[in-house]
Amino acid sequence: MSKEKNLSNLTTEKTEFKREIGVFGGVSIIGGIMIGSGIFYLGSYVLERTGMNSSLALICWVIAGVISLFGGLCYAELGTAMPKAGGRVVYLNEAYHPVVGFTAGFVDWLVGGPGSVAAVAIALMTVFRSFFDISDMGIKMAAATLIIIATLYNLVGVKLAAFIQSLSMVAKLVPVLLIMGVALFVGTATPDWSFGSAQAYAADNDTSIFSMIAVAVVASLWAYEGWTNLNTVAEEIREPHKNLPLALIIGIGGVTVIYTLFNFAIMKVLPHEEIVSMIESGDLYLGTAVAKKVLGSAGAIVVSVGMILAMFGSMNGMILAQPRMYYAMAEEGHFFKCFAKLHPKYKVPTAPIIVQCIFSVCLVFLRSLDQLTNLVVLTAMVYSVLVIFAVPILRKKYPDIERPYKVWFYPVSVIVTGLIFIGLFINGAIEDPVNGFLGFSVPLLGAVVYWIFDRKLKKEANEAK
Repeated sequence: MSKEKNLSNLTTEKTEFKREIGVFGGVSIIGGIMIGSGIFYLGSYVLERTGMNSSLALICWVIAGVISLFGGLCYAELGTAMPKAGGRVVYLNEAYHPVVGFTAGFVDWLVGGPGSVAAVAIALMTVFRSFFDISDMGIKMAAATLIIIATLYNLVGVKLAAFIQSLSMVAKLVPVLLIMGVALFVGTATPDWSFGSAQAYAADNDTSIFSMIAVAVVASLWAYEGWTNLNTVAEEIREPHKNLPLALIIGIGGVTVIYTLFNFAIMKVLPHEEIVSMIESGDLYLGTAVAKKVLGSAGAIVVSVGMILAMFGSMNGMILAQPRMYYAMAEEGHFFKCFAKLHPKYKVPTAPIIVQCIFSVCLVFLRSLDQLTNLVVLTAMVYSVLVIFAVPILRKKYPDIERPYKVWFYPVSVIVTGLIFIGLFINGAIEDPVNGFLGFSVPLLGAVVYWIFDRKLKKEANEAK
């Protein structure tokens, strides 16, 4: 394909898709994906990593939101300049090489997708700790069983899976709004706003406030995961030059406000000592304790049921959607041929669904919930950095294409955001070297797989001549 034709294909707003998604629809997609399991339990990890300091924990939630927002602004520029379906894969292919886009999908297949499924399954089963005495191994066994059951019904078609997805979209908002709405008005506890405890924690654990903030932000970024997905449906957004950046700004900004207020509401109801005691005992679901305190046992049950449905829907959605990406990779030719086959009766990509289940169950037993969230965030962070730096690369490579939206405060914002992601990755890799190693090694393995399949395809093409 000539450079001019390729450029025309990348930048045209003409498409065979129906452009039916407006600003509200875009915001709903972002909110629906981002607001999943993380909001319900990550507040405990953020507090733990900040030495149980309320002020520092809330600051970390805001920092993670701002980082996500500026990352989203980079996606907004790229998406309005190249309004094509596929999102980051398109930008990575154009800015670097098709092998980079492929490795993004490969990392999702081997680590990101199964890691997300495993993390949500463990988080879901941990909810029951608020009512029953369950061991860590008991939770892992139950999480693995849940993944297998959800995989089995996804193997027989999408009808049931789609219904569960619709139900969970409503269910996830109930506990969030109930806890946040009631707690903000009736809470009488006074959070600890001093930084003294954080400084003491840093001194006792031979670390620094900066390092504490960095590892806490990595934890909270798991709750923000998902904002990159709006660009994958860029060809279905009405007036993408205007609505795509607006939906990203409103969606990410709105979720940041919700997350910060949700965690503040918990601190207004539960005394600091009670929060510390719960986290130290392994009870991560502070929201359930808030509901029990302000609404009684019935309120705690309603909130818990809402959390369970929300997280089950999130897990179900990943089991449903992610194998379709691996199917597309195989269809393109740079992946296993069996992944490109649909079941003759149920018309689902059977092999990718089963393999994802096996990987997910393995990760349930190999990693803890905290380690799994770190794993997903750190592996995704590599590609966040690459997409952010794709902005200046593509400006130089394609200087004449129309850019209806441009990143605020360019180039400072791009450089600073990219360096923040790099710093967070390095700090996270130091704190968790196993996940840091995977963050580097899995993309390299993906590149090897790409070249093996690419060489095979070229050989087959030459033989066919």
